Amino acid sequence: MQSSFSDLEYAAKKKQTRRDRFLVEIEAATPWTSLLNVIAPYYPVSGRRGHPPIGLERILRMYIVQQCFGFSDEGAEDAVYDSQAIRRFVGIDLNREAAPDATTLLKFRHLLEEHCLTESIFNAINAHLAERGLFLREGTIVDATLIAAPPSTKNREGKRDSEMHQTKKGKQWYFGMKVHIGVDAQSGLVHTLIATAANVHDVTQARALLHGDETDVFGDAGYLGVEKREENLALPVTWHIAMRPSKRKALPKTAAGELMEKLEHAKASIRAKVEHPFHVVKNLFMHRKTRYKGMAKNNAQMFSLFGLANLLLARRWLCRSDSQIAS
Repeated sequence: MQSSFSDLEYAAKKKQTRRDRFLVEIEAATPWTSLLNVIAPYYPVSGRRGHPPIGLERILRMYIVQQCFGFSDEGAEDAVYDSQAIRRFVGIDLNREAAPDATTLLKFRHLLEEHCLTESIFNAINAHLAERGLFLREGTIVDATLIAAPPSTKNREGKRDSEMHQTKKGKQWYFGMKVHIGVDAQSGLVHTLIATAANVHDVTQARALLHGDETDVFGDAGYLGVEKREENLALPVTWHIAMRPSKRKALPKTAAGELMEKLEHAKASIRAKVEHPFHVVKNLFMHRKTRYKGMAKNNAQMFSLFGLANLLLARRWLCRSDSQIAS
């Protein structure tokens, strides 16, 4: 295909932007064949009346752009027209064709939600990473984070989202949902994800976040007493739960107290890896507030976001393993 003047001008630019580098990394890390195989059985094919459907890989790439940059459906369409880097990633040449519109992207999202395909995408990404040896499965770190929901009642019903709830953290009240994750203690990659309303306590979801092969589980002080819960009594795991901050500050300045402090520091250094996926989703993908109404749509989006976060966190290992295979 002949390059346009804009393509030649873009290729000749002297600086590669952060967006360029980010999209190149996502391009290299994503297992495209696996993801396409997951969606293809449910994606409409040509042969019906009306316009033929957009190519599956193209609309999937546009969906990934939407999730990684926090765009709305209309914002994703505008971004394709505004950014040459995004057009190259999606595979659009405006001299020959128009970009998929917001309605097409909306219908694709609904297709993923209807058939629970975002969870399948999450599992396909993790299977790809497991083949590269990035899940060792001996240890799991459990944690949860709050995702705020719009508290406004300026809508047709005059009410807030009925499936979201409020909860108190410290002295601050929050309204929204909570995302519980189980993270591989070695690589820091998310292997299990559960979304609930914000008022669901962390300790109640601990059992569901385990894959069953781990021998050690790490958690913060919110999981104190987890080993005494009925569903966890028979589990062959060792729970490493952090001490409450107030109790840790009160440790005596003795040899025993210093030993306990070193133990808490060691547990905290392991638990720190669970914050990396939260950082990617909230700060890099800019997803600090729910975009949709109801738990089902937001739960579906969480699988996409944390699956892409796993790819982003694993990109250095993936590039290293690919270069070793190539050599």
